[in-house]
Amino acid sequence: MSGALHLASDVLEISRWQFALTTLYHFLFVPLTLGLVPLVAVMQTQWYRTGDEAWLRLTRFFGTLFVINFAIGAATGLVQEFQFGMNWSTFSKFVGDVFGAPLAMEGLAAFFLESTFIGLWIFGWGRLSPKLHLATIWLVVAGTWLSSTFILVANSWMQRPVGYKVNPATGRSELTSIGDLFGNVWAWWAVGHTLLAALMTGSFFVLGVAAWQLRRGRNVEVFKRAARLALVVALPITAVNLAVGSEFGVTVTDYQPMKIASAEALWNTEQPAGFSLFQIGGFSASNPKPDFDIQIPKLLSFLATNSFDGKVEGLNQVQADEQARYGPGNYIPDVRITYWSIRVMAYVGSLAFLLAAVGAWLYRKGRLVTSRRFLGCAVAGIALPFISNLAGWLFTEAGRQPWVVQGLLKTKDAVSPSVTTAEAIFALSVFMLLYTGLGVADFWLMRRYARRELPEIEPEAAEKPPALTY
Repeated sequence: MSGALHLASDVLEISRWQFALTTLYHFLFVPLTLGLVPLVAVMQTQWYRTGDEAWLRLTRFFGTLFVINFAIGAATGLVQEFQFGMNWSTFSKFVGDVFGAPLAMEGLAAFFLESTFIGLWIFGWGRLSPKLHLATIWLVVAGTWLSSTFILVANSWMQRPVGYKVNPATGRSELTSIGDLFGNVWAWWAVGHTLLAALMTGSFFVLGVAAWQLRRGRNVEVFKRAARLALVVALPITAVNLAVGSEFGVTVTDYQPMKIASAEALWNTEQPAGFSLFQIGGFSASNPKPDFDIQIPKLLSFLATNSFDGKVEGLNQVQADEQARYGPGNYIPDVRITYWSIRVMAYVGSLAFLLAAVGAWLYRKGRLVTSRRFLGCAVAGIALPFISNLAGWLFTEAGRQPWVVQGLLKTKDAVSPSVTTAEAIFALSVFMLLYTGLGVADFWLMRRYARRELPEIEPEAAEKPPALTY
């Protein structure tokens, strides 16, 4: 009996690592796709409106980078759905009647829309009228954003299940209200937060690439426009996203109090509760008091309840509540992971805002192109949204443990019963090799095309798709 439990534990842990690593890897591409394509659409719109060749050159340049990222991102995303049936068949059986609706809409409507019109956009230069061709890139924007919305609706059901019932005869959850599923308050905070993070990712990418070119004095007037567009988007978006993330925390407090308590390593209920900027120790029930911390009084109460005097439940109290509701067990996630992941997300997001603010100030003063220090920081700043995005996703998923569907299905009960340890190890190894290869290919291609000089636009160049311009 103990051997069977050990075997199941091995399969569970390997499957968790596999899904976590492939999902985090895929999430490197998703925000850039979502955030870069509207900027490319704006560039093409500016060319259509003004006839200015500089905007056409920028459209071609950043359009190539978008196509590369989209292609490799789509390839990495296909693996996720296969894993539901391979490693998590019990999960798929339980959620399929609910989960299937938004995922089917994503595949049949949104992905079909974006993949169709990205093909028309790539091969439609000179074949479609300028107005119709411009419409194709905006339809790609609509398709990618719809795709993310459907997926986030599905994920949000795992965070806060609504519009369902569990059939006692089959043990499966069944959808009872599509309106409740799409009206889930968690879903709309998640959609807003994710799309804002994507725009931040796209704008910092454009800013960083433009900064690299400007440091080398290449096509200064053209890349200066790209930098300006990026800053116009980045500065307000980063500020708004910090505010949206804070408000999202109130919703998390309402439906997942354990996640908020673990994010602060708050072991006992406090009113008001402070927020520690940094702490050493205090991450376990056996050592709940930090050896050192820097705390801002009442801030956690405000972030969690919108009141500086709000009550925030502690881990011990929520643990007792969940044991009374769901039975014996440990319902506390890895506190160290949740504590640091939310701080990395918030601190790196704040640093991105400061970088955008400095860039906007330098542009206003006419010193952006000559400030080599800032341009160097902007190149390095490409990484900031990616780090913040990954930390936020880690907090979202790790903070829900031990649940895979909040309050309904635990992760340990969702794994496929027929998968062996050897099969799980083999699959993990194959996926890691595959993803490493795709990562190297993506980095090489993106670096190569981002470092190229802008070509002069020949009269017949508009007949060629962006990927064939170089």
